[in-house]
Amino acid sequence: MDRSLALLGLMSTGPTHGYDLKTRYDSIFGSSRAIAFGQIYATLSRMIRDGLIEQIGQEPGSGPDRKRYAVTEAGRSRLAEWLREPDTPSPTLQSNLFAKTILALVLDDDADALLDIQRHAHLARMRELTTAKSGAPLLDRLAIDHALFQIEADLRWIDLTSARLTDMRKEVRRHG
Repeated sequence: MDRSLALLGLMSTGPTHGYDLKTRYDSIFGSSRAIAFGQIYATLSRMIRDGLIEQIGQEPGSGPDRKRYAVTEAGRSRLAEWLREPDTPSPTLQSNLFAKTILALVLDDDADALLDIQRHAHLARMRELTTAKSGAPLLDRLAIDHALFQIEADLRWIDLTSARLTDMRKEVRRHG
């Protein structure tokens, strides 16, 4: 997820302070990992530099003055553009697991054991996520469902690859 554009989207509902933005981000997106204050303020500085937001005032607070930020027209345009851009499902066709599997075959290592280890790790993660999903708020359940579906796809790939290891071994030897 592009955190800066997610923050820009949250800011598009109206002017806000950095502290309030962090609190809102964490309540919606930060269930597994909150965003650091330093990252919020560094992102706000970059968005000001890029003309996506502007500082519209300062208010006294219990510590330093609280700066208030608003999204600019350029920021609204960038956000609208981003919301309509399709996400690329995978930037590359070769994942780490793919590379490990091929290298295990090249090195005449036990690729089947490697795939079994990964299968067990995926299944353990599925169990953790399924447990976490029970009683979780709707937004968390949707994020967990997304992760579960990705793990299911990986498991299908692992099963398919396990069934093809003999042919893959022959193919790798032809190239090597």
